[in-house]
Amino acid sequence: MKTKKIKFTYEPMEETELIEIIRAEYKDGHCIQLWFNDGTQRIVDFRPFLCRARHPLFKKYLDVKEFKKFTIVYGNLDWNDCEMCFPVADLYEGKI
Repeated sequence: MKTKKIKFTYEPMEETELIEIIRAEYKDGHCIQLWFNDGTQRIVDFRPFLCRARHPLFKKYLDVKEFKKFTIVYGNLDWNDCEMCFPVADLYEGKI
């Protein structure tokens, strides 16, 4: 029985930087200023999203006291153990 020789080639992928949130600061209303690991800063207003949200879990964050309870977990903005979170790419663009 003849065995075939298989040739494997490897082409390294281009290095891409993973964008992460490194700092978040409550501003006012439902606005949070975000700092990203590439030096970019954004102020994101979450109020329009919260007002349009249909899920009752999200509605509770219209209460500023609840809204201010965000944390950064592994480079992501998070409320109550992923009860509410957003794609970092969207936050980076300032769109939610």
